[in-house]
Amino acid sequence: MKYEWRKQEKDVYVPKKPTILTIPTYHFIGLNSQGDPNRPAFAQQIEALYSVAYSIRMGLKKGTIGSPFEYTVYPLEGVWTSKTKPDGPVKKDELIYKIMIRQPKQVTESMFQAQLLEVKEKKQNPYLDHLIFESYEEGLAVQALHIGPFETEPETFAQMKEVLAQEQLMIRPTMDNFQHREIYLSDPRKTAPEKAKTVLRWAVASIGEEDALNE
Repeated sequence: MKYEWRKQEKDVYVPKKPTILTIPTYHFIGLNSQGDPNRPAFAQQIEALYSVAYSIRMGLKKGTIGSPFEYTVYPLEGVWTSKTKPDGPVKKDELIYKIMIRQPKQVTESMFQAQLLEVKEKKQNPYLDHLIFESYEEGLAVQALHIGPFETEPETFAQMKEVLAQEQLMIRPTMDNFQHREIYLSDPRKTAPEKAKTVLRWAVASIGEEDALNE
């Protein structure tokens, strides 16, 4: 039976309202970069990620890189960092980001490296050399489904802040930067901006937890 994350992991990828949840350790293939995501290089970076993600999927489906397993490729995610305050204007050319695609738990780094080599033999993309395989545990987080263009995300962030206040939680600081994760459930090339669906997520901590850890 085909594994479909939209059905089997609704709590993670299809939140009905702003929700507090714990995100466990997942495997990702990713790429670190910076700058305006509207530039042509960003599209090339996404292409590099998907090329390897689909190669891994096909290898597992055929059973050439492990026990046969059929699944839907996970959605593109992005972790965005900005020196500016959450409510202030974002200078896109100063953005620091990581884009990534989650992998099934049975995928290993050796599988990733093998499929990466296969893709390099078929495709010319300078960002294939930038791809990495890593495991990451996000832990306690708040997330919500945003429907609409990226410019209206502050409206959804405001709803998430209300939940944090109610639960006595705060955004977990990361080197004094503002950081959030976006999970893109719709393809911006095929979806009208007002209908775009994006899961927004903050890693959070109990109020005072960071001070206690630093004592």
